[in-house]
Amino acid sequence: MVRDLAPGTGHRRGRLRVYLGSAPGVGKTYRMLDEARRRQDRGADVVVGYIECHGRRHTESMLAGLEVLPRVHRSYREGDFEEMDLDGVLARGPAVVLVDELAHTNVPGGRHTKRWQDVEELLDAGIDVITTVNVQHLESLNDVVQKITGIPQRETVPDEVVRRADQIELVDMAPQALRRRMAHGNVYKAEKVDAALSHYFRVGNLTALRELALLWVAGRVDEGLRDYRASHDIDRVWEARERVVVALTGGPEGETLVRRAARIADRTAGGDLLAVHVTRSDGLAGASSGELAQQRQLVENLGGSYHVVVGDDIPTALLAFARAHDATQLVLGTSRRGRTTRFLTGPGIGETTVDASEDIDVHMVTHEFTGRGRLPSLGRRHSRRRTVTGFLAGLVVPWLITAGLSQSHDTVNLTTDALIFQLGVVVVALLGGATSALVASVVASLLLNYFFIPPVHAFTIGETNNIIALTVFAAVALTVSTVVDHAGRLTARAARATAEAETLSTLAGSVLRGADALPALLEKSRTAFGMHAVALLERTGGEVLAACDGGGEPEPGQPAEATEVPVGADAVLVLTGRRLPAADQRVLTAFAAHVAAALERDRLAVVAAEVEPIKAADRMRTALLAAVSHDLRTPLAAALASVGSLRSPDVEFSPEDRAELLATADESLVKLTRLVDNLLDMSRLQAGALTLHLAETHVDEILPRALDSLPDPYAPVQPLDLENVPPVLADPPLLERVLANVIANALRHNAPGAPVLVAASHHRGRVEVRVIDRGPGIAPEDRDRVFLPFQRLGDTDNTTGVGLGLALSRGLAEAMGGSLEVEDTPGGGTTMLLTLPAAGPYGPGGGRPDETGPGTGERHPGGVPA
Repeated sequence: MVRDLAPGTGHRRGRLRVYLGSAPGVGKTYRMLDEARRRQDRGADVVVGYIECHGRRHTESMLAGLEVLPRVHRSYREGDFEEMDLDGVLARGPAVVLVDELAHTNVPGGRHTKRWQDVEELLDAGIDVITTVNVQHLESLNDVVQKITGIPQRETVPDEVVRRADQIELVDMAPQALRRRMAHGNVYKAEKVDAALSHYFRVGNLTALRELALLWVAGRVDEGLRDYRASHDIDRVWEARERVVVALTGGPEGETLVRRAARIADRTAGGDLLAVHVTRSDGLAGASSGELAQQRQLVENLGGSYHVVVGDDIPTALLAFARAHDATQLVLGTSRRGRTTRFLTGPGIGETTVDASEDIDVHMVTHEFTGRGRLPSLGRRHSRRRTVTGFLAGLVVPWLITAGLSQSHDTVNLTTDALIFQLGVVVVALLGGATSALVASVVASLLLNYFFIPPVHAFTIGETNNIIALTVFAAVALTVSTVVDHAGRLTARAARATAEAETLSTLAGSVLRGADALPALLEKSRTAFGMHAVALLERTGGEVLAACDGGGEPEPGQPAEATEVPVGADAVLVLTGRRLPAADQRVLTAFAAHVAAALERDRLAVVAAEVEPIKAADRMRTALLAAVSHDLRTPLAAALASVGSLRSPDVEFSPEDRAELLATADESLVKLTRLVDNLLDMSRLQAGALTLHLAETHVDEILPRALDSLPDPYAPVQPLDLENVPPVLADPPLLERVLANVIANALRHNAPGAPVLVAASHHRGRVEVRVIDRGPGIAPEDRDRVFLPFQRLGDTDNTTGVGLGLALSRGLAEAMGGSLEVEDTPGGGTTMLLTLPAAGPYGPGGGRPDETGPGTGERHPGGVPA
């Protein structure tokens, strides 16, 4: 009841039904209208709030008999747009309202930015809503869809809005069927069908989008199933979908288990693969982090997911994870312990898991490491020096205690003697471990018996009580020493784990902060392990891929040793310096896994860099075809129509009409010539084949020729003292093209009635020519975009060119050793700053680099002459 109430109100919240489609044209709106008619036939009050039929006659026919509410009109940027009248729907108060295109962005002026926000208000008012949305508009899938189709989706809706729907119905259609609908004209108009079929509506795109929609809806169904089981306290696994969990210990058998589990999951369509590693709650390192890193990468490469859970009881933790994820099968490796070890330590993890698995199938997978384990170590391994020291302490310390107690034999009793000997055994355990403590316990027992238990100086005991006391002493001493040794082992492991965690954390941080991951990894591995040099070599040819040298030398008498660890399939990491212990080599394996990932990323970056020019050329080609298809067609059609009319024998034209037709043909051919020249020059620039003839050129002489080449030679352009600036070193025809393009762009965007100013100044061997307009200006974030080919920033008129003017102008200016930049005009507008090297003695080093004032075009802030 609480869930169904709208927030802040006492009435029921409306219910939301969403028709989700994989692509436009699958029939979402048609199905929504069919549902509306069905509800209306049952007596429900149904109205149409907003429907977009896109001219599809079958969809429009479904509106017959339904009440369609009037839309509201809003003006935006000199255009009139229709939107859903939200207030009108609320005032009408129907039981059900149809609202098409949930992800739509509203025209400014309404209460909400997005249509889904309008829907939320309708639901809060207690009105049921039926709506539609395509999978490409879901926020979480937006980037995935762009990678598939190459088309960014600017209108999105948060996934949570759709997930909260009471009903989600997938409207599905096979890609071939949708393409047939397109070809028959049931989706788009005839002139758009060919372009749609060859771009967005390719079979591959539609298949991928269909899979995304199916998987998203399947995930939503899975969430609902989990919620139902949780609300009804159902703990049993429902085998609605195969999920295979593989348990990883970090051992060498992990890859075998992962591949076996992946094959099991692949046997069923839609099977999931989950890998889990159970780590101890005390955080102590017990598994090889390098092995786990490689196994995690393998799991992800096979399409699975990797998880880490914490638990001291591994079988319980494994089964809890499996049941939480509705796993149907669990894959474990057979024990690496030998028969003797299994006999001494009892059943292992696999047997315990099988006994408690209940309705989860457990696969015990054999591997080459089965039964190759060793007996458990009774004590921790120490260095040879510490082992010898502990053994000597086990022999000497009891004798020292005996000598000390002999001096105070009359003042202390047997109980005190035993406690002091016990303290000595604990000290020996701290020095040398459990083995040394065992030696000390035996020696202390003998000395205590010989010197302090009556009869003294004999290995006999006269009283039963003393026998019990000596036995208890030996047992307690041995137990305490074992506990102390175990605590020391845990402390050492904890310190080791902490050091490893800090090292790996620092490693990850240095990689993330660094611009180049591979050198950072090599330097970090060299300093972390105290090595002299680290190199990454190719495994076959031995070529050095990367290297890091600390500059140090080994200590005298200690030859440098090389430690090698494989990095992926075709590289090896070589560390030169000291000999690494086994524990350090385990951490080094984790470093190698990071190096392998960084190496792979660098290789992918190289491949991406090689592909990027091809992609750029493809984008350029696509943009060129899209733009030129219109800009070539328009003047060509006008010229053909004019010439065809003049040649027609059926019509007699007056001299004025003939002159007008000839002028139209001439103007169209001039546009074609200018367009082709721009395209040819741009292609020469990009190919590096543009031939320059630099000469001393006066700007005031080039400007009139540039104005003559404009479509309107009488346009209001006002030069300011151009004759007072020194000549520039430029190619005269190219400079004319640059000025013509820049001035034409300024005229296109200039304020009505205001002239375009052309001013110049000389400063430090450079001549700066400013073309100043009083138009709307260009935002700072868009200033680089205006120089990209095929861009018409802010234009709504597509008949003014392909957008090559500024791009070509900047390219020509840079080819002549200059530049073309954008500045703000004080008081509003845009200033195009063309900078070129001055010629002769006025150029760099010509003797007058700082000359300013009258005669050189005095500079003022913002580039506008005073």
